[in-house]
Amino acid sequence: MLLANAGIGFESVPAGIDERAIADASGLSSPREIAAVLARKKTLFVSALRPAHHVIGADQVLALGTKLFNKPADRQAATIQLRELAGLRHELYSAVAVARDGQIIFEEVTIAHMTMRRLSDSEIEAYLDEAGDSITSSVGSYQLEGLGVHLFERVEGDHFTVLGLPLLPLLNFLRSERLLAI
Repeated sequence: MLLANAGIGFESVPAGIDERAIADASGLSSPREIAAVLARKKTLFVSALRPAHHVIGADQVLALGTKLFNKPADRQAATIQLRELAGLRHELYSAVAVARDGQIIFEEVTIAHMTMRRLSDSEIEAYLDEAGDSITSSVGSYQLEGLGVHLFERVEGDHFTVLGLPLLPLLNFLRSERLLAI
């Protein structure tokens, strides 16, 4: 959506990788480094399928202190995540990588600080009822661009970082490579 809204033509190709297995095997504990590794792996996987193309891959990691979060498997897991995050400040690390012919030619990791408001159990249940199945598609059980915005009292950082793609640094790179006219 972000690329399309920026007027960038693209083909979406899923990266057939096991993100959790890669993160676990990396031995890394830094959310910044994990996000970067995952973006690189996705990009290189698709680059192998699309030689001579510029391939963009991205990933996002949510951290509350040293604890890293994954997409919740179900409503119960989402409830637990929201209880853990409620009233606290956490970080979203968004990474992007660009490859051509199997070589990474650009990468960037940006961070946003998110402060969730205090939430009662009934507020969490009401949010989960309203959000429905979308809760399992996003780490932290929320999408800030949708109903998830109601969960927050403060967001510090670039809007595109929150949405999962460091778009401004990516656009700067694409312009530097003369891949964009604007």
